[in-house]
Amino acid sequence: MKNFTKLETAAPGPVPGVDYKEALKRTFELINSGLYAVEERIRAQAREFDPAVEGYVAYAIESNGKRLRPALALLAGGATGNITNEHLDLAVVVELIHAATLVHDDILDSADTRRGKPTPNAKWGNSLSVLLGDCLFAHALKQCSRFQSSEVMRRIAESASDVCSGEIIQTQRRFDLKLSVPDYYRIIEMKTGALFAVATELGAFINEAAPTVITALRTFGMRLGTAYQIYDDVVDLAGDEAKAGKTLGSDLRKGKLTLPILYLLQNTDSAERDGICQIILSGSDEEVATLVTKSIQTGALKNAIATGRRMLSEAQTELTAVPAGRHRDALENLVTTLDGMFSQYNPQTGK
Repeated sequence: MKNFTKLETAAPGPVPGVDYKEALKRTFELINSGLYAVEERIRAQAREFDPAVEGYVAYAIESNGKRLRPALALLAGGATGNITNEHLDLAVVVELIHAATLVHDDILDSADTRRGKPTPNAKWGNSLSVLLGDCLFAHALKQCSRFQSSEVMRRIAESASDVCSGEIIQTQRRFDLKLSVPDYYRIIEMKTGALFAVATELGAFINEAAPTVITALRTFGMRLGTAYQIYDDVVDLAGDEAKAGKTLGSDLRKGKLTLPILYLLQNTDSAERDGICQIILSGSDEEVATLVTKSIQTGALKNAIATGRRMLSEAQTELTAVPAGRHRDALENLVTTLDGMFSQYNPQTGK
């Protein structure tokens, strides 16, 4: 069987003797055949569009990414019974929604590259890319007709709505110096956590798992997703652009106040805070770069990492309600691996 999983860790400075890329591969070995089938189905989606549109869709859904959301759908299915065709369909739908959000995110951020290749907006402009993202959203919801239960369709639609609403709120609150940490949590739970949560929740629901198990897996997905977004925000601020595969620092330059910056604002006196606020609002690229150093010196980056790791611990606790087995072990290993990716950052240097 072809080894499908293609994963890149974004954190710099790997701990000696630990290869987190390989750790993620090992975590997904259990479902590798399922992920390969999902990948084939995702690629087949492009052929369902008009030939004039097919090439654009194929480019947007072709990925060297982690396919975390499909993996979670399959692992939750395996942890609560058998992995069925409906689990494969679920995995495809959540990934199509994710792909649509990436197309729109790159437009909003004016990003030129993602995963080492030009973004759709860099290749074809914003107008076409907006419509491309819309096509992917619509096609994902069209695929929901495959599910036997209307509840599955409803939950997917709700999650897609949450993702879009979270993006709207984040865009609305750019350069908003009154943004609080609870506000930030609400945004990332909607824009990132929602898709993780629906993947794990419905993976269990399709197998008619006990309500307590479905709830636990939904909460697990939400905690894992929010922790992953915090990790991504840490990487954007203090990562390695070559390893991350995308333009770094775009969050701060575009006025997105992520957790390390919010902690930085909390941890400085009023006089210094005023200076930081001015840099956020109108600072040069060189001045913005100084905020990375400040976030390290004040412990803001360290605190953000600690918060992400605490969320991972909360996610792992939820798995006690899930039947023991290899698939639950794989979910626990995923938590451990992401925690290790967080731990690669030295709080004293940021890397």
